[in-house]
Amino acid sequence: MLRALARALRLARPRGPLPARRCASAAAARDPEIQVRALEGPDTGITEILMNRPQARNALGYVFVSELREALARLREDRQVRVLLFRSAVGGVFCAGADLKEREQMSEAEVGVFVQRLRGLMNEIAAFPAPTIAAMDGYALGGGLELALACDLRVAASSAVMGLIETTRGLLPGAGGTQRLPRCLGVALAKELIFTGRRLSGTQAQALGLVNHAVAQNEEGNAAYHRARELAREILPQAPIAVRLGKVAIDRGTEVDIASGMAIEGMCYAQNIPTRDRREGMAAFREKRPPRFVGE
Repeated sequence: MLRALARALRLARPRGPLPARRCASAAAARDPEIQVRALEGPDTGITEILMNRPQARNALGYVFVSELREALARLREDRQVRVLLFRSAVGGVFCAGADLKEREQMSEAEVGVFVQRLRGLMNEIAAFPAPTIAAMDGYALGGGLELALACDLRVAASSAVMGLIETTRGLLPGAGGTQRLPRCLGVALAKELIFTGRRLSGTQAQALGLVNHAVAQNEEGNAAYHRARELAREILPQAPIAVRLGKVAIDRGTEVDIASGMAIEGMCYAQNIPTRDRREGMAAFREKRPPRFVGE
């Protein structure tokens, strides 16, 4: 636990920028299935991960997972990333879950290895040092919902459809859903949704607390994305190190008893005391002006 916390605290402090802001593709002849875009102007600090596998409705195939893990590894060290937003470049779908056609071609041993890769991917999303937001403008089923559950915040169109439907395919959630859904909804409700494979609308999901916000879909089919971007803009002005350390304190603290959680909070607070941003926040309060945080 202490080693994991120490690693998380190191990740909470942003580092130097990347030399490039593009996700490399395994095959130069085709479009990447994962595309990275850094926003500019008033949205500088928001980076988007666009899932772009239209022929398979963004299903979690081998190339898709590999490219997403590569993108996360690059962005993790980029101090310019203050909020990471996951969205789909495919209309009507966020992520349709596992690529069952691809999985049918795997041996049982290969399936086990690939599910471990999926679980690792979801853990990497959950452990990303900056806040993460999933914008669900369409279907988020099975592993697609597990991907959204790995994010810190979730925004859905009211017409979006989501659910851990694995039991309807003879499977069970294998990428963290059995652990993250109970933490989000409570054990009994999580069991009900997993046992039944029930699908929820965005409106129903918000009523249960599964998503932070549900918004009416627009003609362009990207209402959740616009609301998620507004939410990201609310995070941007805040002190980046304090936000990242707050994420560590919450994530690590909820895994342990309250006394241990308080100790973790204290360690995070101590990490923030010597930062330039903390001093700037105090000075801005004293001088009655907006703070100018730089992430140091």
